[in-house]
Amino acid sequence: MNTAIKQTILIVDDEPSVRKLLRRAFELDSYQIVEAENREQTIDAIKTCDIDLVTLDVGLDGEDGLSVALEIRAISAVPIIMVSGRGELVDKIVGLEMGADDYISKPFQIREVLARVKSALRRGQLNEKNNTDSARDRDKQSPHQYCFADCTLDLHTRDLTGLGGTLCELTTAEFDLLEVLVRHPMQALSRDQIMDHVKGSSWNPSDRTIDNKIAKLRKKLNSHGVSRAIKTVRGIGYQFTLKVSSPH
Repeated sequence: MNTAIKQTILIVDDEPSVRKLLRRAFELDSYQIVEAENREQTIDAIKTCDIDLVTLDVGLDGEDGLSVALEIRAISAVPIIMVSGRGELVDKIVGLEMGADDYISKPFQIREVLARVKSALRRGQLNEKNNTDSARDRDKQSPHQYCFADCTLDLHTRDLTGLGGTLCELTTAEFDLLEVLVRHPMQALSRDQIMDHVKGSSWNPSDRTIDNKIAKLRKKLNSHGVSRAIKTVRGIGYQFTLKVSSPH
């Protein structure tokens, strides 16, 4: 008896006939299927279901599939295969830049779709394993505490304590930002570099979210007697200016 857990594919297409065709092929290949026909259903499925891969139609009725891909990528690292009637090279490039892992043009051959799905799933599993191994290695090699001024940042408890053990309340985003900065003291980091280090972030490089978070983080540090710790580097980003030590 085969008790292997089936992988789940989310089919996003506004044409019922295309969803039916893909569902039939995927189910014959032992995949579980979830369907969506618009952006709202897609994001809801990503948030509520254990999705292993998404096939996403670029030309959703009244919606931009490329923008949907960007929304998916902001909240999930799930592999995305764009499926589109657009065959122009520029559309493929834009799709990949939006976070897609592959791109298939309509009309397509089911065997090609299945092959690309299997390939994307294998790459996703390999990347997940490599990321897990890398994180484990970093955890073994990296210190768990960083000290600056009279404060201690503890990565295990995710606490920032000041003089006398007073606790500085930080949001998850503020803690993640501070961790990135203290890991790279005296180094000017761009907003893109900061976001690259903050895993799982939904921040968009085009908005001002990091600047707002930095402002709030500065205010909290100031309230705990740590002033001028974060410097704005004009034209680049931010720099942590205090000496940081890692007690053993």
